[in-house]
Amino acid sequence: MAEQLAGRTALVTGGGRGIGAAIALRLAGEGADVAITYVRAADRARKVVAEIEAGGRRATAIQADSADPDAVVAAVDRTAAELGRLDILVNNAGIAPYGPLEDVTLEEVDRTLAVHARAVFVASQAAARHLGPGGRIISIGSSLAERVPYEGWTLYSMSKSALLGLTRGLARDLGPRGITANVVQPGSIDTEMNPDGSPESETEKAFIALGRYGRAEEIAAMVAHLAGPGGAYVTGAAIPVDGGVTA
Repeated sequence: MAEQLAGRTALVTGGGRGIGAAIALRLAGEGADVAITYVRAADRARKVVAEIEAGGRRATAIQADSADPDAVVAAVDRTAAELGRLDILVNNAGIAPYGPLEDVTLEEVDRTLAVHARAVFVASQAAARHLGPGGRIISIGSSLAERVPYEGWTLYSMSKSALLGLTRGLARDLGPRGITANVVQPGSIDTEMNPDGSPESETEKAFIALGRYGRAEEIAAMVAHLAGPGGAYVTGAAIPVDGGVTA
């Protein structure tokens, strides 16, 4: 694989597993040094770091709960300090609140918005102090921000739709500095959070044009494209990688 990201440094929030881990490994495979954040699974985060380092890149794992804005900002600043610079921010950390509307608590609303919206804002704000021309901010949204084909996802969908306005605002604010901002919208991706083969997966597949779950590596490929030279003229965009569920 060509190292189109050689000399660049990335921070991937929630990079210890699932889509985040796939993104971290892909960016490192293309030449970037990579920091990841995690909340509890330190052993898994260390495995991702070890794999990146085995490939000849520098890596670090930072414990930071995205519900804590101070921890998010500290992770951004620590990445720039420890790895020498920051070129790419990937706002990936997420949770999956699901259930009947009448059962959603205010605590769930607050935490979901803190992780999916506030954390992205404060991380992007902090990153903007480090990013130079050619910098990238890439957020991981959801196809459920555009279309909600089944019940139980109102809170999740609301929180992910906030990234659409946030990303467009970032694109305008940071565009004059040569920094791009985009949101990638995954559909049903085979991860621990939403495994293929679960009782719900057949229902989800019925809405997917390609008839299958996606792989975390397919999301990582789009992120790598946006982070690299090919993404230089893409900003303010919401890009579906959902197998056609929003077609």
